[in-house]
Amino acid sequence: MEKAGLVEVRRKGQPVSPDSLRELERLAESAGARVVEKWEQQLERFHPAFLIGKGKLEEIKEKAGELDLVIFNQDLSPVQYRNLEDYLGVKVVDRTGLILDIFSQRARTREGKIQVESAQLAYLLPRLTGQGKALSRLGGGIGTRGPGQTKLEVDRQRVRKRIAHLERELEKIQKTREVQRQGRITRDLPTFALIGYTNTGKSTLLNRLGRAQVHTADQLFSTLDPTIRRVRLAEGLGAAVIDTVGLIQGIPHSLVAAFRATFEEVREALGLIVMLDASNPRVEVQAETVFQVLEEVKIDRKAMITVLNKCDLVENPVELSRLSQNFEPPVVCLSALTGEGMEELKAEMKKIAVSRRAW
Repeated sequence: MEKAGLVEVRRKGQPVSPDSLRELERLAESAGARVVEKWEQQLERFHPAFLIGKGKLEEIKEKAGELDLVIFNQDLSPVQYRNLEDYLGVKVVDRTGLILDIFSQRARTREGKIQVESAQLAYLLPRLTGQGKALSRLGGGIGTRGPGQTKLEVDRQRVRKRIAHLERELEKIQKTREVQRQGRITRDLPTFALIGYTNTGKSTLLNRLGRAQVHTADQLFSTLDPTIRRVRLAEGLGAAVIDTVGLIQGIPHSLVAAFRATFEEVREALGLIVMLDASNPRVEVQAETVFQVLEEVKIDRKAMITVLNKCDLVENPVELSRLSQNFEPPVVCLSALTGEGMEELKAEMKKIAVSRRAW
């Protein structure tokens, strides 16, 4: 297990989120690292060459020899990335690189692997030095697991050709998905897309709804590849529920672009089930992240059910009531783990499905 140090830099006056560094730690742990050091700094302006100030840079350098990598909670420019690695003498990974690394470990299906490889190459391309340092490290641990590993020659033109090839493969996948969607429409099977912040319990909910056996784990991005399950809403009325990749604050744009085939399923769904963790103190920030991504990929939100999961863990009923009122109805409070509130969710899904039949 690689030993990691975490760095968070923010501008002076920027609100301090006590959970921000904790989320980065969970990301690092999900990637397989053990966090042994943490540094935080506030600056009037970010250093163009190193992001952080000279004093903090020296402080990190003193500990760098005891670490396998240093992870920044911000995205680094190619220049900052190279300067930091050269100065610290240790592997450096930024937030986007860390998320992409986790995705590369989680992808199981051909579609998932293609989507992740496309995003990784788009991320690596501007970071290639004259000697191709970025890709020459592939296969060497966190931040270096990558597409094809040593099979790829370090050459910008070859990388661009590979990206173009992957784009064509994703277009084929998109066409296949369209045929599958038409099949569901022909069978008069309304579709709901399950979307939300990572680790909010989406897979647990799908298991509860459809008696599925989807892998669940208390870690970020435990589910990457989309899963479709049939759900019985009432006598003679069924629905298809699609579990999608979890979202996270600061999700790389390259990932959003690469997962467009998956988001197409969300866009074409009859209804959206937006999953939030009611017990998380940052639940409103997480909700904002989810809605921003939905807006970015131009997804119609007219038929939406907001699900506040883990309500059984919220001790203050007043706080739960306040939280529920922050979202447009319908809002369902439930526990995917215990099953409490599931019938109310099915009732709301049934309303949407029945309204579709009336068209």
